Amino acid sequence: MLYQCIESIRSNHNLLKRIVACGLIFIAVSGLFSFSAHAYEVNKNAIVLLAAKDGNNRTFSTGTGFIVDPDGTLVTNYHVLVDAVSMEAIFRDGSTVAVEGIKKVDRSKDFAILKLKGDIYSTLEIGDSDSLKTYDYTSALGYLTENVQMVQGQLKGNIVQTYGFVLGVHYQANPDFTYIYTTSQFGPGFSGGPLVNNHNQVVGLATVEGRAINLALPINYIKPYVKDSSRFSFQTLLEQDKNAKETFYYKGNFALYNQGDPQKAIDYFNKALDKDPNYVLAHYDLAVAHRNQGDIPLAIEKYEEVIKINPKFPEGLSNLGGHYFREGRYEEAVRSFKSAIEHYPNFIQALSNLGAALVKTEKGQEAIPYLKQAISLSPEFGMAHFNLGNAYFSDKQYPLAEKSFMKAIELGVDYLSLHWKLYEIYHSNGETSKAKKQLDIILKLDPEDLKARQKREELLAVPRK
Repeated sequence: MLYQCIESIRSNHNLLKRIVACGLIFIAVSGLFSFSAHAYEVNKNAIVLLAAKDGNNRTFSTGTGFIVDPDGTLVTNYHVLVDAVSMEAIFRDGSTVAVEGIKKVDRSKDFAILKLKGDIYSTLEIGDSDSLKTYDYTSALGYLTENVQMVQGQLKGNIVQTYGFVLGVHYQANPDFTYIYTTSQFGPGFSGGPLVNNHNQVVGLATVEGRAINLALPINYIKPYVKDSSRFSFQTLLEQDKNAKETFYYKGNFALYNQGDPQKAIDYFNKALDKDPNYVLAHYDLAVAHRNQGDIPLAIEKYEEVIKINPKFPEGLSNLGGHYFREGRYEEAVRSFKSAIEHYPNFIQALSNLGAALVKTEKGQEAIPYLKQAISLSPEFGMAHFNLGNAYFSDKQYPLAEKSFMKAIELGVDYLSLHWKLYEIYHSNGETSKAKKQLDIILKLDPEDLKARQKREELLAVPRK
């Protein structure tokens, strides 16, 4: 999907269960948004842990859901249901209720509406996603998979709540509907959970997870079906899913990102493409699978196919740019990143990666505004600080470069190239002690670095400043 590190590109995503960063933090951006504090919290009694069960009544995956009607109508992601023979809803207090039927599924938009047994349930209020504006407050809630455990034969978990704001509402892989891009982090297991506004009204369905690329389906796509009176069984869904391209895709998705089996994923993605040769998501993750097998040229070819089908797919453009960068095709990388930002102006990682690519094309001054924008949207994004340091360094703004590099280190970004640049800054300023310290760090990271050892010996003969 996107890359935290443009120097050492690696995939940190899953289009449906992806994680680019698991740290669930509150990102506060001064001056970007404001909201009135409310005296009440989100009604967590209406948010459930969903357990998907196989034919032997064993739980094989979990997700989140939320109740929107007192009769037990519940909303979640469609992909949470894939391969389930039955499902169980587990409440905060540990009580469990069976899902008695399915009211609606939309495989393309990835939502499902279920009906719990019984009635008189606590609910969340549905809001109006059409009224959302960029920088509006949002909060996401879900059951983190890592917190779910079996206790005395019963699954238990804790609801995690994260906070952020709207980056925009844009089209993504499918040009027929939009997603809410938010900085409210979705952890693994948040799939099917609610995204709420500052009035604690549901405005979105958490669908795609990742650092600053968390995507929620606007709730207004789901609203018309909440009162649907139809009902069908999981067995009927399983029969319908046998020939659904989305089901093959989600199975491939699970194989790729959860099981770490790219070949199995490729087989599923190809089955999906047999159903629809222009299925963008299948092409997209097929590229990821080939990359995971080490076939970078084929991965690039597949990403290029994605962009031919949908030239406005921001994540596809950004990933293609990342692979161009990795291959040293910097001008092509710049064009891809710029196109991604054209369609998604607050695409934080594309902004950061564009800055890195511009530095490689000796356009450090042009890179600076993009990197500052990325940092203004995500102040804790260490790679953006690192890339900004490189931009300042290339533009010979050394005091600012030093400040950015030190911030990157504080945020956990620590590369040999960073320390070499700090060495050069201190050495050129005659700050011998600081320069030697950087060489010591370099040798600690790479004891066999002969250049650093030689430079250090040279500095030992220089009086300390």
